[in-house]
Amino acid sequence: MSASGSDLTPLVRKLESIASLSVEERQAVESMPATVRLLDARQDIVRDKDQPAHCCLVLSGWTCRYKLLNQGKRQIFSFHVPGDLPDLQSLHLRVMDHSLATVTACRLAFIPHESMRELTIQFPGLGAALWRDTLVDAAIFREWMIGIGRKTAFGRIAHQFCEMYLKLEAVGLAAAHRCELPITQVDIGDALGLSNVHVNRVLMDMRSQGLITLRGRALVIEDWRALCAAGEFDPAYLHLEPGAS
Repeated sequence: MSASGSDLTPLVRKLESIASLSVEERQAVESMPATVRLLDARQDIVRDKDQPAHCCLVLSGWTCRYKLLNQGKRQIFSFHVPGDLPDLQSLHLRVMDHSLATVTACRLAFIPHESMRELTIQFPGLGAALWRDTLVDAAIFREWMIGIGRKTAFGRIAHQFCEMYLKLEAVGLAAAHRCELPITQVDIGDALGLSNVHVNRVLMDMRSQGLITLRGRALVIEDWRALCAAGEFDPAYLHLEPGAS
């Protein structure tokens, strides 16, 4: 199914959360050709060693980057929400060095690489915004490395919750310290190098300390300052534009 202009609005919101776009640039993004597909949860979108010809834009739902190790062990590198282009690097790196999969049921738009290249040539400002997006992505990787290498389990999970909330808030998908959180304890463990038992224990501690409430697939951050302190969370690395949400 072909995408309409409004289908690509999440990408506009995402880029405007980290850069300023002109009216012409917004229109150019929304007019790009794209094919929309619906995928169930836990489905691969693109696999390690694939050579994709399209970039995947998340329109709804959550996705993750991951790699499988020996004996089926999984390392999640990142979670992605509406507006993200989680395989943007495939525009310049011909072969995938990891896999991309849905976490929840997703609505995805696939934009041909050639269209993305034409867009960046015709609108250098958009090329700079996409480049900025990859740099922010790298900054997030660095923060995750610090967490896995040096923070406690409590600190890692606190940091991840703060990060995901601000990413969702920046694109208008969270407010008042409440947001969707459809990832499982196994997902959290696979992202942060923790066992399911350890994740469960930390979440219980966070609840007992009045930091968070988990209601089904929703996260309520009851004490933002305390959670930020626990995770040593400084949002500067997200490089969000003022008033992005």
